[in-house]
Amino acid sequence: MSEFSYLQGLVLGILQGLAEFLPISSSGHLALAQQAMGLDAGSPPMLLFDIITHVATLAAVGLVFAVTFQRYLRRLIRESSSSFAGRRFAWRVAGYGVLASIPTALIGLFLNDTIKTAFGSPRVIAVGLVTTGCLLWVIGRIPRPRRGWRRFPWWGALVVGVAQGIAIFPGVSRSGSTICVALLLGLKRRWAGEFSFFIAAPAIIGAAILETKDTLELPVGNLADISWGPLGLGALSAFISGVVALKILLGTVRAGRLQFFCYYCWVLALVVLAIA
Repeated sequence: MSEFSYLQGLVLGILQGLAEFLPISSSGHLALAQQAMGLDAGSPPMLLFDIITHVATLAAVGLVFAVTFQRYLRRLIRESSSSFAGRRFAWRVAGYGVLASIPTALIGLFLNDTIKTAFGSPRVIAVGLVTTGCLLWVIGRIPRPRRGWRRFPWWGALVVGVAQGIAIFPGVSRSGSTICVALLLGLKRRWAGEFSFFIAAPAIIGAAILETKDTLELPVGNLADISWGPLGLGALSAFISGVVALKILLGTVRAGRLQFFCYYCWVLALVVLAIA
């Protein structure tokens, strides 16, 4: 395994930030990039890199959605009052967020070992990219969704959560899967995009916890000689590129142009299969 350098930290951080939020699969891109760079995904530097870049992308979500989250929390507090007379919209969304997180957590816990094995298979990554591309292509051919939260069924949140869980496999985009499934179920574009990142927070935190557990199981000596400079640069680049990618994605979703990313996914899948 080659030593983890500043250039590798920068490149992988940018890839993590962009592909985490654009519907092109961060896990697939990172797995391919690590293989190309001769890096071991299970090594101490890479485990720590995954943890800190997950924290960085979570911070990007917090920054971009800061105003939205503040408004939501104020509404949630108002709805908690016994004197509140309107519909409890915020609590309904919170309940849907909990429902969506359940299948994601179960899939992540019970298929963790299978997922780790999949990261080493370029063919599995290619299949995931093709799947993501197909979902994006279908979205471009359905009528404009018009269903709001009042008419969005509780089981729809579970289906979106399953999509998020399946996206743990490399090559399958988390944002692409959750947004596409929500749109296919008729949820309006704006709500589909925002709900995708509303449920992303617990998913990202859960992934970071699992990676922290794997890191703590390593011998102390394996962590002693790690160079923190490249890891810090990776986190910073992941945060900045994540903010940019989030803004691009939200604009793309609202404009109804999400399907254009399908061609990128398909081309990359063909390239992966050609060199596998």
